[in-house]
Amino acid sequence: MIVYKFGGASVKDAAAFRNLFQILRGLPKNANPLVVVSAMGKTTNALEMCFGQAFKGESYAAAVQETRQYHDQILRELFPDPNHHVYEAVSSQFAQLEKTLHQTQPREFDRQYDQVISIGELLSSLILHHYLCQQGYQNQWLDARDYLRTDDTWREARLDWAWTEREIASKLPPILEKMAAVTQGFIGRTANGQTTTLGREGSDFSAAIFAYCLQAPALTIWKDVPGLLNADPKLFKDTIRYDEIAYQEAIEMAYYGASVIHPKTVQPLAKRGIPLYIKSFLHPEEPGTVIHNCQHDRIAPAYILKQNQCLLSFHTKDLGFITEQQLGTIFQAMGRYRLKINMMQNSAISFSACVDFDQARIDGLKADLATEFNILYNQPLWLYTIKNYDEPSLEKLTAGKEILLEQRSRLTFQFVCRPPESKKS
Repeated sequence: MIVYKFGGASVKDAAAFRNLFQILRGLPKNANPLVVVSAMGKTTNALEMCFGQAFKGESYAAAVQETRQYHDQILRELFPDPNHHVYEAVSSQFAQLEKTLHQTQPREFDRQYDQVISIGELLSSLILHHYLCQQGYQNQWLDARDYLRTDDTWREARLDWAWTEREIASKLPPILEKMAAVTQGFIGRTANGQTTTLGREGSDFSAAIFAYCLQAPALTIWKDVPGLLNADPKLFKDTIRYDEIAYQEAIEMAYYGASVIHPKTVQPLAKRGIPLYIKSFLHPEEPGTVIHNCQHDRIAPAYILKQNQCLLSFHTKDLGFITEQQLGTIFQAMGRYRLKINMMQNSAISFSACVDFDQARIDGLKADLATEFNILYNQPLWLYTIKNYDEPSLEKLTAGKEILLEQRSRLTFQFVCRPPESKKS
């Protein structure tokens, strides 16, 4: 049971599809992988633009056309025969996109979002399935929504693990005994048939779900980086690749926002002791990083940056103390509006929380708590985390920054600051 996950960058253009095929062709002859694929390139962002315009009642035709042209260009390069049935399959998905956008109403943003954004993964997986078939690589296209049952927590759906494991464990092995299979990350379905998504960048989590339910010997996630690095190379200089790292360390790094791993990906793998390999699709011969059960000495500091942050400050109306009861009220309200707390701190008369900025959710929270609290917020802000910090790493990252809030534990240092002028730290 081989489970491979390919992200958007690994299917961003025709050359990327050809490279993906070469990776699969390098497997042993009798190996039939389950291939989980993300939307192509920046398709998810493009679909978000289409949906945002439709939701506001604006014209989305140009945005849809641009997305269609992007996919059509790749199709023409991969499938010279204009009568190839992949064109009909892709046209059908775009017809569904148009229909869904046309039916969008100015309500239920999150539910309608899932119906639109999920089309990106359906498109990429269909194109990959047909391209592999054209190359003589036998495979079956699978709709992930037939196997991943979720609740209706739109945009962050929670998995029905018992139902999902039963379906995957009983239905996929007979298919994979005969041939490879291609399916989608990121998407699932409720019991009454509505499409859901597992959260932004949730395709890695989907792959981990399949690996867990199949009891696969390993999961490999193919990225455009040489493995798990101690920082995002687009934001930091002189990054270091970890050869191996323990599950717990990886889970904590993902929780704090490490971009290579989705926060939920590692947990099901750790539960069954399934190693996670992070490898480069640009250099598949290189070892990458393995996340597994291991013991290691103190590792190099990891630098993690979360942008688009908001610092909320809560004060009681009567300037009284912030008690446990009031904290409970705040936490319950933040839970209702699905505002994840990335860092928090309280004093005698105030409570501060750093969260991902979402104007609609924050407006709702403020209205909900208006009778009890005065709520102020600052944004846009950045949140830095240093795992396994030392004094040189602290000096390197804090120098010249206007720090609004900071916290330090034995292994982790976090601080909220205003965005610096330079993009490199």
